[in-house]
Amino acid sequence: TRKESSAASDVYKRQLMWLQRLGSWDQRCFLALFSRSERKRIHQFSFWCSKTGDGPLYLGLVALLFALELTHASAFTELLLLSFAIELPLYLLLKNSIRRQRPYQLMAGMMQAHIEASDKFSLPSGHTAAAFVVASTLLCFYPEWAWLAFSWAGLIGLSRILLGVHFPLDILAGSSLGVSSCMVAQQILH
Repeated sequence: TRKESSAASDVYKRQLMWLQRLGSWDQRCFLALFSRSERKRIHQFSFWCSKTGDGPLYLGLVALLFALELTHASAFTELLLLSFAIELPLYLLLKNSIRRQRPYQLMAGMMQAHIEASDKFSLPSGHTAAAFVVASTLLCFYPEWAWLAFSWAGLIGLSRILLGVHFPLDILAGSSLGVSSCMVAQQILH
């Protein structure tokens, strides 16, 4: 009926307005944070912080746990690998389905990224997702280090904004993906 069609149209319009507001908020937050990265020290810190999330550090962490013969090193590695086995396909599926442009693409002329992104799309942040997989796995076995691990993971997410390759919502999506992948992996193993 017309009444139902009109009600559905109103719901759709409200949802569209909400999404537009969310997108606008995301861009404003991005610009406010990104403007801070013009300072050389912040730019350099962001660059090196982001580099710690490239991947080799994760192998180094596992090697260190085994070298120190820490309790749970094998179980930690098993959970970490399964978490990544869950996170990576979901990350690729989401990124290639959503296909959100990166900030420097959406805001061409308003800003220029400090680095070149490794792929075309923005949502979710893969660096952030991976860092939160590692932080969540550390929480499971070495909770005394969780505050440091989650601080580091948060800084990786922030660095991706400051470098101009991700919006804040990309970081929130990446962190959620990383934590939830570890939680699912933990449930599978137990």
